[in-house]
Amino acid sequence: MKLVSYRTEDGIGYGAVDEAAGGVVPVGDDLIHRYPTIRAAIAGDALGEIAERLAGREPTLKLDEIAYVPPLHDAEKVICIGVNYVKRHPVHGELPPPEHISMFGKFEGSVVGHGEPLIQPPGDAAATMDYEGELVLVIGKEGRFIAKEDAFDHICGYTIMNDGSVREWQKHSVPAGKNFASMSASGPWMVTADEIADPFAMKLSTRLNGEEVQSTTAGEMIFDIPTLVNYVSNLIHLKPGDVISTGSPEGSGGSRQPQRFLVPGDELEIEWSGIGTLRNKVVAPDA
Repeated sequence: MKLVSYRTEDGIGYGAVDEAAGGVVPVGDDLIHRYPTIRAAIAGDALGEIAERLAGREPTLKLDEIAYVPPLHDAEKVICIGVNYVKRHPVHGELPPPEHISMFGKFEGSVVGHGEPLIQPPGDAAATMDYEGELVLVIGKEGRFIAKEDAFDHICGYTIMNDGSVREWQKHSVPAGKNFASMSASGPWMVTADEIADPFAMKLSTRLNGEEVQSTTAGEMIFDIPTLVNYVSNLIHLKPGDVISTGSPEGSGGSRQPQRFLVPGDELEIEWSGIGTLRNKVVAPDA
């Protein structure tokens, strides 16, 4: 099942995606009352009930007409992993693979939905606006000190992240470079874990104005999915609906030679097999 969050006249709704029909089957009022967001449905262990209730229903909304928000827009924690693929570091250049996992967070307002504009910051920060296509783990069951062999028991689904960065400000601190307003994106929806037969085989293709600039599989991570869940859960009590963005491979603007940063008019597409394609355009700050 694919679940999408979107704006409505009354706030934010969600529903099941029917890609073949190009539409959305909204969750009914009774379910919305009990589980007002996808995160609440995960916390209430209600994904199975929602799938059963919505199965066979006809879409009443069109995918190309909804206003998307990040599927886990109300996640308590948006956790991001630093360098997790062998690549040229986009800020510091040639570096050996990291010995330890690095992590940071995204603040409220930094992440927009599919189809929403990525806003170039004003001033000198505009010169080093960058992208990173990443696979996102959606936590389905809370836990602390989760063993690697139990990691997938705590993952209920997957989505996509563009980890938007201002590389010059990343030299100040990682959070400074990673939290400019409306410069990252997530979506277009989350897919439940039962639809992904082999998470390690999931394939990334990031395209900038139609040209592929990043390509990898989840199996090429330096620190694999079970290792990430184990590590993060040692620091943090993971809750249902928390998300972990797993890092990005070679090919972001800062790691390319010559470097190629984002400018207004650029269109970014981040596709992960089994999930879908997150698409956003860059706009000037006064657009």
